Amino acid sequence: MLLRRYAISGALLRNDVAYGSLVRSHLYSYSFEPNPNWTKEFSGQEEILDYLTGVAHKYGLYRYIRFNTCVDSARWDDTTNKWNVKATVLGGKDADFGGSTYTMTSDFVISGVGQLNQPKFPDVAGLEAFKGRLMHSARWDWSYDIQGKKVAVIGNGASAIQIVPEIADKVKHLTVYQRSPNWIMPREDSAIPLWKRQVYQHIPHVRKRHRANLMQERESSHDPLVKPDSPGSEILGGLCKQHLHAQLPNRPDLWEKLTPNYKVGCKRCLVSDDYYPVFLRDNVRLETGNLDRFTANGIVADGQEEEVDLIILATGFRAVEFLHPIEVSGTAGRTLSSVWKDGGHALYGVTVDGFPNFGMLFGPNTNLGHNSVILMIEAQSRYITALVDKVLTAKSLGGSLKIIPKSSRVKEFNDQLQAALSTTSLADPNCNSWYKLANGKITTNWSDTVITYQKILSQVEWSDYDVTGTGADELNTSKITKLGRVVEEPLLSDATLGLTILSAAALVAGITYRYAGRLLLL
Repeated sequence: MLLRRYAISGALLRNDVAYGSLVRSHLYSYSFEPNPNWTKEFSGQEEILDYLTGVAHKYGLYRYIRFNTCVDSARWDDTTNKWNVKATVLGGKDADFGGSTYTMTSDFVISGVGQLNQPKFPDVAGLEAFKGRLMHSARWDWSYDIQGKKVAVIGNGASAIQIVPEIADKVKHLTVYQRSPNWIMPREDSAIPLWKRQVYQHIPHVRKRHRANLMQERESSHDPLVKPDSPGSEILGGLCKQHLHAQLPNRPDLWEKLTPNYKVGCKRCLVSDDYYPVFLRDNVRLETGNLDRFTANGIVADGQEEEVDLIILATGFRAVEFLHPIEVSGTAGRTLSSVWKDGGHALYGVTVDGFPNFGMLFGPNTNLGHNSVILMIEAQSRYITALVDKVLTAKSLGGSLKIIPKSSRVKEFNDQLQAALSTTSLADPNCNSWYKLANGKITTNWSDTVITYQKILSQVEWSDYDVTGTGADELNTSKITKLGRVVEEPLLSDATLGLTILSAAALVAGITYRYAGRLLLL
């Protein structure tokens, strides 16, 4: 495993100011490694990082990882039927691996870079002219002291709604530059008390049921967020407006600026309890005018310049430029960038025609607006593992195996997918989002529920692929390899749940007796 950062989940360790998950903790974790000890409903950066490093230690992953390593290119060799992966070591002890640049050969390549890894910068003149401090939310500089500074935040998406409340009471003045507003729902975050954590730890059925209920809750939000004509869409929009008005009472001026003119779900529907109230502070201003240019001292919007010490670019990622800037080339030297010149696409978001023995995690059209993407990635991991297993089995027998999705099947799948996406809230022409290209084609998001996707990837249909090499005859005749899926939705009967609750009550009573003095502080 080649990892650009210097630690497991380096994005969390290096990039973020005080970010956390916008998905509830018990669903923002692996199904095979539940954590009964989450201390908040929505965990913060430090707790998520602790969880991930714990998983890495438990499963002995560190010995397989080369940190501080940037992948420059991956090229398929039609002669050897192997991948040549060129990497550059950025520093640290991993520089021992053959100098600053080296090439590895591999029978199979898996891209785990996902969609949200390369920062996107605003296409506004003069950014390089600014003489103050400039940082992107995805490349946070922890050494910079924001205390008493005049700060501008460009953007108001998922990054901004976490940064703005965090810094508002520390800076001298804060201006938030908004291009278009977002729908925001209540987050309803809270601490998870000790007694409940103990129940989750000692009675797994309760913890599993809680995760299953969260899964069901998120799946039930699919139609309101994705289907613009569903009754739930109007209801959800109304709830968001109620939240806005409740948090900014008697401020119709702000209501107008912060209410979107597009359907709920066209952009990511955000969750926050502390973003709106920031605009009631005397030192915070919302700017909705046109961003004209950057200057040496600040920002010009609608012809008016504002001088600032720090500009924070909360402008998201180059999500539709999958694997950028890695150069990937498949059979006959055909590049991935040329194949995807009209937008990223793949079979089930996982494999690409013309690119043998290649798989992706969090690839094209596998993002979600309604549920935890970890659920999608787990399904992809199981699917790719089945492909890798066949390739390595052939190798162990002294042969080789080449697996490529059929172009006709890739086209059929993506034609159906784009037809489905064209009728969703994501396609609303009234909003621009990182979900789609400039021409409106949606290349990032999945159209259906997680459960539907999991069922599709619960088996490998070998008729989807051209398979050549040792062992190909067996796969071409076996038709299907069944993988199964991790069932997350509620399955416990009422009787089983009732017994579980009785057990939980007994445990809670014991904990209350033991921690009577401490529970008052939780």
